[in-house]
Amino acid sequence: MGSHAVTTPGDIAPPAKTPLYRLLYVQVLVAIALGAAVGHFAPEFGAALKPLGDAFIKLVKMIIAPVIFVTVATGIAGMRDLKAVGSVAGKAFAYFLTFSTLALVIGLVVANVVRPGEGLSIDPATLDTAAVADYADKAEETTITGFLLGIIPDTLFSSVTDGQILQVLLVAILAGVAIAATRPASDLVTDVLASFGQVVFKLVHMLMKLAPIGAFGAMAFTIGEFGIGSLANLAALVATFYLTSLLFVLVVLGLVGWFNGFSIFALIRYLREELLLVLGTSSSEAALPSLMEKMEQAGCRKAVVGLVVPTGYSFNLDGTNIYMTLAALFIAQAVGVELSIAEQLTLVLVAMISSKGAAGVTGSGFVILAATLSVVPGVPVAGMALILGIDRFMSECRALTNFIGNAVATIVVARWEGALDRDRLSAALAGMPLPLEPEDIERHERSGPVSEELARVLEKTP
Repeated sequence: MGSHAVTTPGDIAPPAKTPLYRLLYVQVLVAIALGAAVGHFAPEFGAALKPLGDAFIKLVKMIIAPVIFVTVATGIAGMRDLKAVGSVAGKAFAYFLTFSTLALVIGLVVANVVRPGEGLSIDPATLDTAAVADYADKAEETTITGFLLGIIPDTLFSSVTDGQILQVLLVAILAGVAIAATRPASDLVTDVLASFGQVVFKLVHMLMKLAPIGAFGAMAFTIGEFGIGSLANLAALVATFYLTSLLFVLVVLGLVGWFNGFSIFALIRYLREELLLVLGTSSSEAALPSLMEKMEQAGCRKAVVGLVVPTGYSFNLDGTNIYMTLAALFIAQAVGVELSIAEQLTLVLVAMISSKGAAGVTGSGFVILAATLSVVPGVPVAGMALILGIDRFMSECRALTNFIGNAVATIVVARWEGALDRDRLSAALAGMPLPLEPEDIERHERSGPVSEELARVLEKTP
């Protein structure tokens, strides 16, 4: 995890500088570089290291459900006004809808301007339809009705055991409201959940120590299985996608940050460990528990973090949306199909819906693309085979963009809701010790006389 911990008496003295080799983001960065080297020079051995990456991601996914449940349930239980839950949800979905749509439109515009697929002149009859048949089948099975019904778990506890994020979120919201409505009788339940939360986040810290191993295995597999050379044939599409995503983060999200009083560069620096983890594993879920904790540390109220981050992982997919329209038009251009403005707008509308319906589906990026292409008869779904080989490299960029987009959304919604501690946010993004929370002060006071050093800190605490 990061070094941005709450200030305690032991933190008052200037801490000794941590050696570089002990910093998690340095370890992950080195692991990514070593994994890429192994995958390139010993591809068979690198491909065989896939279980290392898979095991780490499974370990993190194991803890995601408890993290979400504890964070959301205790956050809502502590709310004085339960109407705020609906207010947070409404503002979050307004944000998600606005920027998801903007990402789709940006991908569409860039594809029309750059035209990365033009000149390839691919004959659709020569494409391997078997390679993408599984994704096409999943796209047909994905419906909005099925998605909405899928949010409701079979039992109260199956949501946690099955690990479905939206199911866990629903149960956590209901539990939080029920706890808040039965206080003070439920105070003991709140205390138990709070204590359990400390255990859960300690477990998160322990699992994060394995991040370099997971990143090493995942990167070695990616390079060993697909090879860096596979990028050359479709370099124009890869470069266009990465550049578009970078501009979206720095310009669009940068402006959002500027209007809301924070720097996107400072936020990226604050989340550097998590971003490197996402890069190494190609999975934004691997860093979800860490993101929730970092956002709380940065001054976003727990209930806001608990509602915005998990729902954002399903509904705020900026990187995936840019990929959707960009890849769809690339395939159309590659097979020589010119789409009208009406057909392109139809693609956008379908992608808006299908991107929500495929949330949580393995290979969801490709599933959404298959569903999107199916509404335009002129573009063969088999054209997805053109980009199947590089999708793994594209998924890293999708995950990074999605991750940053959800971090920005959390801060913005917290600010809109009046649930953002600006002093803590500024301190966190600047890498400074964080001001003490009121409960921290109370805990220190209960534990005995306040030391002179702590008294000086409390005087400076807002």
